[in-house]
Amino acid sequence: MTVHITLDVPEESLSVFRAGPDEFARQMRLAAVVKWYEMGRVSQSKAAELAGMSRREFLDKLHEFQVSPFQITPDDLAAEAADE
Repeated sequence: MTVHITLDVPEESLSVFRAGPDEFARQMRLAAVVKWYEMGRVSQSKAAELAGMSRREFLDKLHEFQVSPFQITPDDLAAEAADE
């Protein structure tokens, strides 16, 4: 099942991104998913699914957005090192 969400966006916003409505919506969805991944709210596979792309493509997008593909924090890493 697919849910459709309607969002009102000023027409000038489309020209900022040099995109039509469909491309703007795609870019907005990708930006949201990348941020949710960065915040640790979704996994890579779920993020890729939400973005409508493969996990490999999503990893490439993370690189473009300069977001690390690793969801481990420095504290998590220190805790793991202390357990060894």
